[in-house]
Amino acid sequence: MAITDINEYAHLTEADVEALGAELDALRREIEADRGPRDVRYLRRTLIAHRTLEVIGRAALFGSNKRSLWLLGTGALSLSKIIENMELGHNVMHGQWDWMNDPEVHSTTYEWDMVCASPHWKHSHNYIHHKYTNVVGMDHDVGYKILRVTRDEPWEPRRILQPFFNVMLAATFEWGIGLHDLNLKEVIKGEIPKEEAVPKVKEFLRKIGKQVAKDYVLFPAFTGPNFTHTLTANLTANLVRNLWAYVVIFCGHFPDGAEKFTVESLENETQGQWYLRQMLGTANFNAGPAMALMSGNLCYQIEHHLFPDLPSNRYADISVRVRELCEKYDLPYTTGSIVVQYLQTLRTINKLALPDQLLWDTADDAPETASERRFAGMPRTRGLKTAIAELRARRRRR
Repeated sequence: MAITDINEYAHLTEADVEALGAELDALRREIEADRGPRDVRYLRRTLIAHRTLEVIGRAALFGSNKRSLWLLGTGALSLSKIIENMELGHNVMHGQWDWMNDPEVHSTTYEWDMVCASPHWKHSHNYIHHKYTNVVGMDHDVGYKILRVTRDEPWEPRRILQPFFNVMLAATFEWGIGLHDLNLKEVIKGEIPKEEAVPKVKEFLRKIGKQVAKDYVLFPAFTGPNFTHTLTANLTANLVRNLWAYVVIFCGHFPDGAEKFTVESLENETQGQWYLRQMLGTANFNAGPAMALMSGNLCYQIEHHLFPDLPSNRYADISVRVRELCEKYDLPYTTGSIVVQYLQTLRTINKLALPDQLLWDTADDAPETASERRFAGMPRTRGLKTAIAELRARRRRR
């Protein structure tokens, strides 16, 4: 099942893991000391790009009765919302730009353009997800409480509908994220007191009201006779943003090689082991500068999980150093094209809709679920990368 002994799984000694942690600590200090004008320029240009695209989109929609202007307005608005959601909202609320002391881009004051209230997201994402990354039963992002993405979660008949749930989650991703921290199921069961739940639900409803009024009433009304065209443009832009955010997030967390961990793995976890869990529990996808911007630089999901509060524009440089450390400690660096990463994720989601009896791989040695027991009977190797290569070689020989 999931990994319980991360040192054993990685084929590293305690000294190796602590040395890895020390090198990553040093890398963090180096980037922190180097933050300055280069990073500020990047952020300001990103803000300008986001706002320019929104102005172009909103202006074009005044003539949205013409198909060409509807397409232009919808396209520009979609890009604007993607940049605001991925590169600005997500990263600003991680505290990546708090060092600037600018209230416009400070994690304590920023509110993004989606139905999820920022305080709820910061709790469910910044705290729970990044602290307990891929720990089954602790990290609610493992399947988002609706999908089975590891065999550590028992199969139930409702899983048959998982492919359908996946499509629905993709299309309504902002709503899923908005509901994520409310834990309504636990509230209904009485496991969370209403005194705690009611204020959060009210805050969520207020945020919904603002978003619905802005996108589906006020902005369409501004365009007068083109109300309906603008309404459909805003719906489409939000749908595009949802689908893109879903793909980026899923490609960083559920392709082959993004491992899962048991609660027991957290016992006496050191900083080095936390770093190692982030490296083994996430995945990257290949991207150039444009796609990096559009993904909020989450094409470097490994680097983001190692240093979630460092400026995102530094992840490309950091990735070079992280690759070197992976080579040094014989660790895999999980990456690939976004198409391959998503197809692997989709295969896992569809496959685990089926009962375990219909699956070929063992629960300890499957593409989506592995543990240190996959190496049973094998001699200890230099590191995990070599161990996986030898395991695959043994399979081919059989």
